[in-house]
Amino acid sequence: MTAFPRRSLVAAALASAAAICIAVPAAGQTVENFYKSHELTILIGHPPGGSYDLYAQLAAAHIGKYIPGKPTVIVQSMPGGAGSKAASYLYAKGPKDGSMISLFPETIAYVQLMDPAQGRWDVTKMSYIGSFAPVNTAFMVHKGSRLASAEDLFKGKTNVGCSGRASQSFQYPATLKVLAKMPLNIICGYDGSSAYTLALLRGEVDLVSKAWNSWRAEDKDNIDNGTFIPLLQAGLKRTPELPDVPLMQEIVADPTAKTAIEFVSAGAAIGRALLAPQNVPADRVAALRAAFDKVVVDKDFLADAQKRSIYIEPTPGVEVQKYSDAIIKTPKNIVDLVAKAFDAS
Repeated sequence: MTAFPRRSLVAAALASAAAICIAVPAAGQTVENFYKSHELTILIGHPPGGSYDLYAQLAAAHIGKYIPGKPTVIVQSMPGGAGSKAASYLYAKGPKDGSMISLFPETIAYVQLMDPAQGRWDVTKMSYIGSFAPVNTAFMVHKGSRLASAEDLFKGKTNVGCSGRASQSFQYPATLKVLAKMPLNIICGYDGSSAYTLALLRGEVDLVSKAWNSWRAEDKDNIDNGTFIPLLQAGLKRTPELPDVPLMQEIVADPTAKTAIEFVSAGAAIGRALLAPQNVPADRVAALRAAFDKVVVDKDFLADAQKRSIYIEPTPGVEVQKYSDAIIKTPKNIVDLVAKAFDAS
């Protein structure tokens, strides 16, 4: 796998400031001239090695050639709060000139709605560039677990690994715990999905969840040999690669609970998506979206994705924006119900 440079945000900020001092004012620059004099940073809110990094590194390797000016593209990691630290940084302090975009969790719209103290951003003011793939979440157990089917989750206490409240690793189990009445004990504080996946291997927890896109890239051997067994998935429809694994909403009977679970699962359609902050000039957003649409059909990009075991099922930025806006427009009674579930957990 090709390694791409990461550098501190302090260094990036100094370099950006220096460029501003010597560059033509932004309003007078063409998109090509701007990107000739600026690197493009893809900011992620998780440690290197997970699915966010996988998709960001893949994008960094290929998208630059389709952006006018052909900028160097780098990946910057700012872990913390299951992505919320980086999202807050980008919205409040990050550059708004198009030199920094992001690849954040599909859950940031939910955090904005239900935990505004943590979700200090407004995704309706930001611009989705495009999604590389939807992200169904898969709940895994270890071989030999007492949990042989999704129905077993109703039958006794289950310890669930979690990174933080802004991530699906908390939000999905919290919804099931309260609305589906599952006796789940959610243990947060693991430093990303790699850490709680290791906890599952060690027997510290009984169940963990992360993107199927990540499982298939990082843990293929353990899935193929039966060490990890998928029990349940989250999404609006079953991923074709897990046709026999039920969706969360399929194992609950209460209609209101089903609706709330579908609301929580709607972010799966956003998936692993590139996102620009607010106030980026419209012509640069348009150029980035056009570059995305070109790179996802590029034969070298697709060959590289296959080599890295990265799932690709692209959605244009305008469509992804609609998914995100629909989440924000969810009726208040459903939002309140899910928020209470999160608080109760």
